[in-house]
Amino acid sequence: MPKCSQLNDLFTENISTLMNILVLNGPNLNLLGKREPEIYGSRTLEAIVADLIEYAGTQNTQLVHFQSNAEHELIAQIQSVLLESSVSNAPVDGIIINPAAFTHTSVALRDALLAVNLPFIEVHLSNVHKRENFRHHSYFSDIAQGVIVGLGEQGYRFALDALITILKNKN
Repeated sequence: MPKCSQLNDLFTENISTLMNILVLNGPNLNLLGKREPEIYGSRTLEAIVADLIEYAGTQNTQLVHFQSNAEHELIAQIQSVLLESSVSNAPVDGIIINPAAFTHTSVALRDALLAVNLPFIEVHLSNVHKRENFRHHSYFSDIAQGVIVGLGEQGYRFALDALITILKNKN
């Protein structure tokens, strides 16, 4: 039978390896399931995030999700990584972001991501390169660890797996 100190060491080791990921979703993603299901799918953002949180738990990872239609609220969430802890009093290790329409317009979100200097993965449900020309440019792709487009809701899980791998290899 393990001694109390051995159990404490095991517990401490498990806590220290717990990863904390911030998942951010931009404008109009609150309408998933209703808005253009032929492009974005028929599931709601809440359902997609609930599945992602459940999966993250199996990967010793904790997620905090935030969606906003307001650019300044997304920036505040990103800045909170530097200013305070966003996830259960533990530092945020990385970010998954679907900036949605802000992809093509927001230098301010880009600057916030650069300021926190954390690895992040950019996700888009639709293949933006098969859509209108204005959707082809991203202010984030060149600074992201990776970009996942056109794979629907699975893109979030792929992003989470990739970010976990990146973070494990960093340590």
